[in-house]
Amino acid sequence: MRGRTALLVLPGLAVLLIGFLIPSVAMLFAPPGVSPVEVFDRLGQMLTDPYDQAIVMRTLGLGLIVTVVCIGLGYPIAYLLSRSTSRWAGVLLALAIFPLLLSSVVRTFGWLVVLGSQGAVPQLLLSLGLTDSAPQLLYTPLAIVLGLTQIFLPLAVVASYSALAQVDAGLDEAARGLGANRIRTFWSVVVPLSGPGVVVAATLVFAGAVTAYTTPYLLGGSRQRMLSTQLYTYSSTTIDWAAASATALIMTVLVFAVSGLSGLAARRGATS
Repeated sequence: MRGRTALLVLPGLAVLLIGFLIPSVAMLFAPPGVSPVEVFDRLGQMLTDPYDQAIVMRTLGLGLIVTVVCIGLGYPIAYLLSRSTSRWAGVLLALAIFPLLLSSVVRTFGWLVVLGSQGAVPQLLLSLGLTDSAPQLLYTPLAIVLGLTQIFLPLAVVASYSALAQVDAGLDEAARGLGANRIRTFWSVVVPLSGPGVVVAATLVFAGAVTAYTTPYLLGGSRQRMLSTQLYTYSSTTIDWAAASATALIMTVLVFAVSGLSGLAARRGATS
């Protein structure tokens, strides 16, 4: 039986190996016409260059901010949907994840209209007398955070909902029957049991925010460069494959490091 199961898995593993792992390793360590030594030399230069350091820290900082905002907004929504007994709960869940069906380019262009100098937000601030002139909200970290939050909030809702739906609602009633109020039940029962799912949601959001290209490019421009936009510049404009591979390595390490730390924190929280 196990042999048959292994045979069923082999085609998928072969596709994963040939179509993903081998090209990824080649891209990271041996891009066209560049040796691994050149890649690591360029990586060392980037890690000591203040300009590249600023890009790395900006990418890491904005990725963490977007992750915290998405989980902070998405988890309560997912909790309410998972505990709802209304016949409209399924419809509300579908509405929450409906933005995933839309192109990220379309949603990002919406922010260009809203945050532009003639957009709704600057004009509202101007009409309220909060500013003397329409503020420049585009090409700022705030614009990138807003755009990425809109992109990845539905993902956070879906991932959190899948974890919360597996937590038996009867445990809430049992905790309240033992004298715990709703707040204590939420923090002592629901959050610990759904913690691994929330870690998965946070990892997905962070990985997406760090590697996203379209939204940082359109809303951040050349003023707020991130690793993804810098990678595109190296690979398509300056054709510096060593720098492109070094940038991809940094992005990969960031994602794996944060996901590993979040998983370790979740395991410690589960055992404490």
